[in-house]
Amino acid sequence: MTAVVGNAEKLRVLRESRTLNPRPEAVADEAFRTSAFLDPHDLVQVKYEMVRRVRVDDVPVSQAARMFGFCRQSFYAIAAALDAQGPAGLVPGKPGPKGPRKLTEPVMTHVEMLLRAEPGLKAPALAAAVAEEFDVVVHPRSIERALARRREARSQEENIRARS
Repeated sequence: MTAVVGNAEKLRVLRESRTLNPRPEAVADEAFRTSAFLDPHDLVQVKYEMVRRVRVDDVPVSQAARMFGFCRQSFYAIAAALDAQGPAGLVPGKPGPKGPRKLTEPVMTHVEMLLRAEPGLKAPALAAAVAEEFDVVVHPRSIERALARRREARSQEENIRARS
């Protein structure tokens, strides 16, 4: 009974950390079937072992990829991530947008230009100007937050330069 509870807990932890292998049944490597340590549900472990098999055990890339449930292209991407970031590079990235979708660099540059020309402009007027110029509807509060983030980033850069 304890092993089942432990296994359920491990699966929960893997799921929460986004490292649960969505296809553990695709892992056909013999070591994963016979070892108590190796777990086909642990995506980071599966990826690491696949790269290790190629680099240490001289298993051909196509064979290793197949044994671990990946394609060759995925192997090369995984190996590059491991080389660049170490084991942390094997953890899948967070889902969702990776950057601003509306308040892009050109939009924010335009907003800052408007503020330099007319420092008294408020966020609702800036939002209207963005809508007119870029055909993008943005909430005024989003503009305020983006301006604050940019000010904070500039302040940190200035502090770093001052210390140098």
